[in-house]
Amino acid sequence: MHSDRASIGLRLSATAGLLFLHLPILVVFLYAFTTEEKSYAFPPPGLTTQWFAVAWNRADIWPPLYLSLWVASVSTLLALILGTLVSAAMVQSRFFGRDQISLLILLPIALPGVITGMSLRSAFSIMDIPFSTLTIILGHATFCIVIVYNNAVARFRRLSGGILEASADLGANSFQTFRHVLLPNLGSALLAGGMLAFALSFDEVIVTTFTAGQQSTLPIWMLQELVRPRERPVTNVVAIVVFLATFFPILIAYYLTRDGAETAGSGK
Repeated sequence: MHSDRASIGLRLSATAGLLFLHLPILVVFLYAFTTEEKSYAFPPPGLTTQWFAVAWNRADIWPPLYLSLWVASVSTLLALILGTLVSAAMVQSRFFGRDQISLLILLPIALPGVITGMSLRSAFSIMDIPFSTLTIILGHATFCIVIVYNNAVARFRRLSGGILEASADLGANSFQTFRHVLLPNLGSALLAGGMLAFALSFDEVIVTTFTAGQQSTLPIWMLQELVRPRERPVTNVVAIVVFLATFFPILIAYYLTRDGAETAGSGK
C-alpha cells in the first residue's frame, strides 16, 4: 500500500513538472490562432489561421530568418571542423595542462550568456573588428564548438585505439584512416552534435545581442516585437517556427546518440 501511494505521488509530481515546463509553450501555440490582435485575453475570443498568412506576407520577417539560418549554418560548420579536431587532440594526446585546457574548452557553455557576450564584445572592440554577421558567427561558434566537442570526445573514448593502429599497419594514410575508419564511427555523434549546435545557434538571443551590429536575427526580431508589438499573434506564429526549427534537430540528435555506446570498433 505504501509503495502504491509513493508511485501515485511520483506520477503526480512528474505530471506537475511536465505541465510547468510545457504549458507556456502551449500558450504560445494557442495565441498564434487567436482572433484578438492586441491582447492575450483568456479564453481567446475566437480561433483563426489568418496570422500564418499575415506572417508569410510580412517583409520584415524574412531578412532576420535568412540571417538566423546563415549564422546557424556557418557556426555549425565551424564547430564541426574545430570541435572534431580539438576532441581528437585531447583524446589521442597526453600533455601537461591537458585537464586545464579541457576546462577552458568547456567554459563558454558553462558561463552565463551575459558574461560570454560581454567578453566577446570587449574583445571585438579591442581588436577593432566591426560588429557584423561575422562577429555573430564567431560568438555563436564559441558555444557550438563545445557541443560538437562533447559528442566527439564521448565517441572517441568508446573507440578502441587498436583500430587506428590496425589501419596504419594495413598501409592506410591519415586521410584514408579518417575517411574509412574514424568517420563511420564518429558520423552519428558529429551529426547529432551539429544538429544540437544548429538548434542552439538558431534561437540564441543573449550572445547575439552583444555581438550583432545593425543586423537582427529572428530571435532578436521577436524580442523587439514583444517590446513594441504591432500584431501580437504574428510573433507567436514566428515562435512556432523557431520551436519547430530547434525541436526536430534536438529530437533527431537524441535518437542518433541514445545507442551511441554500441559503436563499431568499440572493442566489444
